[in-house]
Amino acid sequence: MIPMVDLKAQYLQIKDEIDQSLRQVLDSCAFVLGPNVKAFEEETAAYLGIKHAIGVASGTDALHLALLAAGIGEGDEVITTPFTFIATAEAIRYVGAKPVFVDIDPKTFNIDPDAIEAAITEKTAAVMPVHLFGQPADMQRISAICEKHGLRMVEDCAQSFGASIGGQQTGSFGVSAGFSFFPSKNLGCYGDGGLVTTNEDDIADKVKVLRNHGSEVRYYHDVIGYNSRLDELQAAILRIKLRRIDDFNHNRRRVAHLYSDLMADLSVTTPYEDGIGVHVYHQYTLLTDRRDAVMQALQKSGIACAVYYPVPLHRQKVFAEECAGLTLPVTEAVAARCLSLPIYPELPEADVRRIESVIRAALND
Repeated sequence: MIPMVDLKAQYLQIKDEIDQSLRQVLDSCAFVLGPNVKAFEEETAAYLGIKHAIGVASGTDALHLALLAAGIGEGDEVITTPFTFIATAEAIRYVGAKPVFVDIDPKTFNIDPDAIEAAITEKTAAVMPVHLFGQPADMQRISAICEKHGLRMVEDCAQSFGASIGGQQTGSFGVSAGFSFFPSKNLGCYGDGGLVTTNEDDIADKVKVLRNHGSEVRYYHDVIGYNSRLDELQAAILRIKLRRIDDFNHNRRRVAHLYSDLMADLSVTTPYEDGIGVHVYHQYTLLTDRRDAVMQALQKSGIACAVYYPVPLHRQKVFAEECAGLTLPVTEAVAARCLSLPIYPELPEADVRRIESVIRAALND
């Protein structure tokens, strides 16, 4: 069996360090907002080249608090992509704003900057680009649009830790950004975890208060906040993995490029790299007109695969009323043909070649 991601393989490589670090946390009995959280925030801010990094309980919370601290709220519209995990739109709804879905670029699967500009209204307050599958969105054009129209940009970096554009890390372009440390992510912990990044002092201060029940001083509450603190045990794990993130991402790119080279002559569309940003391949997602046949062949051979995402957000039941009549042809075409293959830093070359051979046989059948 070849899984989508093998968390055990990575754990075994760093087991001694992980186990020792967890024992130290348990011995210290400092479990909430302890020294590992503080150190991880400082180390992550340095890595990302950002002034502030604030640990929170999940990637969804990170997006929620990033929007809230940026001043997005009731009556606002936030332009975003429908080709993403629902947490992107959930966070917009949590603050009382309305997600406005626009179409995607057919090559990168990221939000189309031209579609952003066409969707701006007097209610538009922000744009939330998603660096989907680890491919950076077109930050130069999106930033220019936001500056031109006086909009705030809040980045969804749940899948892009370590991705960069011209040497600048994702998560450092907008007024704020949210990262996820779900176990399967490029930088993943062993539970839920998230991070808000910003260069603005006031946003950082607001997030720190909001994540801790609206309290800056213990038992004194200035606003209604949330219980959203990064766990000390998870921070200890993330600190160890952070030191290896460039190696992890390098090996993801190695696997992805091998896939693409092997399948260059097949009737599939392999992932596109625009040459501007560094793609870190949280997912390796191709397009094929014979998706069902390929999936069936992979599954029969004991090889995992997945469809990210089968139903775009504008077609989800929860948004059915407000998106009635909305057609986004590129998004819908990609959703009908996309297929994600196993990818993780430790995936052996022999397994990549086996996966490719099964796909080749299915397409030639």
